[in-house]
Amino acid sequence: FSFQKKSREETCGEGSGVEILENRPYMDGPGGNGQYTRKVYHIGMHIPSWFRSILPKAALRVEEESWNAYPYTRTRYTCPFVEKFSIDIETYYKTDPGEHVNVFNLSPAEKRQTIL
Repeated sequence: FSFQKKSREETCGEGSGVEILENRPYMDGPGGNGQYTRKVYHIGMHIPSWFRSILPKAALRVEEESWNAYPYTRTRYTCPFVEKFSIDIETYYKTDPGEHVNVFNLSPAEKRQTIL
């Protein structure tokens, strides 16, 4: 609710706010069965106007894809302006105070490449 309210408050015409492109259930995806969403965040209103004027439109949007199969979620953020850049966030919710050392069952090689 608070996320939707904040999105509504920050939407002030074209080129601002959050646009939900897809919101549907999925089967046999990341984490099993869950809810898939695809959104576009229009961030132009959060950038100074002088800087916004020199940036291409593709640099003023961030795209989000999310697979929510609680207790597992995966979210990917991309910016069309920087095609080869993305941020992937995987989350596994456990009912403990954080005692699991290897929640994702990573191999030793994968663990060495991971920042905790």
